Amino acid sequence: MKYNKHISSRSKVIPSFIVMDILEKAKSMEAAGIDIVHFEIGEPDFDTPEPIKKAGIEAIRKGKTKYTHSLGLHELRKAVAKHTLMEYGVGVDPERVFVASGTSNALFLILAAMLEKGDEVIMPDPCYSCYPNFVSFLGGKPVKARVREKDRFELTPEMVAKKITGRTRAILINSPANPTGMVIKPDVIREITRLGPMIISDEIYHGIVYDSEAHSVLEYTDNAFVINGFSKRNAMTGWRLGYAICPPEYVRPIQKMQQNFNISANSFVQWGGIAALQKGGPYVEKMRKVLDERRRFLVRGLADIGLGLSHPPQGAFYAFTNASKNGKNSMKLALEILDKAHVAVTPGIDFGKGGEGYLRFSYTSSIDNIREGIKRLDGFLNTGG
Repeated sequence: MKYNKHISSRSKVIPSFIVMDILEKAKSMEAAGIDIVHFEIGEPDFDTPEPIKKAGIEAIRKGKTKYTHSLGLHELRKAVAKHTLMEYGVGVDPERVFVASGTSNALFLILAAMLEKGDEVIMPDPCYSCYPNFVSFLGGKPVKARVREKDRFELTPEMVAKKITGRTRAILINSPANPTGMVIKPDVIREITRLGPMIISDEIYHGIVYDSEAHSVLEYTDNAFVINGFSKRNAMTGWRLGYAICPPEYVRPIQKMQQNFNISANSFVQWGGIAALQKGGPYVEKMRKVLDERRRFLVRGLADIGLGLSHPPQGAFYAFTNASKNGKNSMKLALEILDKAHVAVTPGIDFGKGGEGYLRFSYTSSIDNIREGIKRLDGFLNTGG
């Protein structure tokens, strides 16, 4: 009997995550013996701090390898609440916290708890590549608010207000932002919270800020979800651990989905998260200072080869530069740079139509690597090398 091998339409139409396509192509080239300078992936090259590794290993040795409460270890949820109070002066009931296998998983569950078919989520354009894909996959409609370089890529309350309709369920903000590295001003966050819809605030890059200060949306409203985690500021990308702070009425719906789809986040990894919140501060600050040095070096280097930034990044670890004079098709340009200069960068189109013509550079590798990458780019772009 011959079976029909049906592939769902949702899996056919979801776009690829272009930065991963670039990374995987670069890795294939490296496997063939070609030396690649990596600017594409948003992953710190720092090792996970020793106290965090020790906590995870110790948890395994003590047999803490079973299922946890579906919302996460109570100890971790309490630690998140304490961190929120100390960092932002906002008291949070630990019962409003749920722990997920990464912030992407947290965002997916939040959106699944909010959206019916056709419901809308407002977000900036450009924005993190996967935001609109999460919304579309769940039957919702991503509504893009175009942010522009001349306005420091800032999402304004006026811009958002024009996009609100009767189907708007949430406004999704990200500060410091991926891909631009810009930080939303506190008065702008406050005004956006007054527009009415629920706010989903992705605060994963908090702690990695240079010439500004990042504020949590919870400083201005309770009508919000906060998404945060450990991948970026604690160099724990492979640990896959994140969390969200939710309005109380959403906790049980999210919990039921967690029970069905994930059961719980990894148990011993959660003990590493507790150590990160309790002991990670000095390591975060050390990493931030190194990243700041790299940021300044990269910004100068890009300017020297004609890829200057009108607004240097204020946080995260990305530089988003206008490369349209080298070609309007950022995907084509990024592939040419990889093939000919052996430098991996992320095309701006990965972040939406508003990113076309731009390239994103991640400064998560050493000064020596950044110097070599700039040299190769200069040869490709300016001297035909």
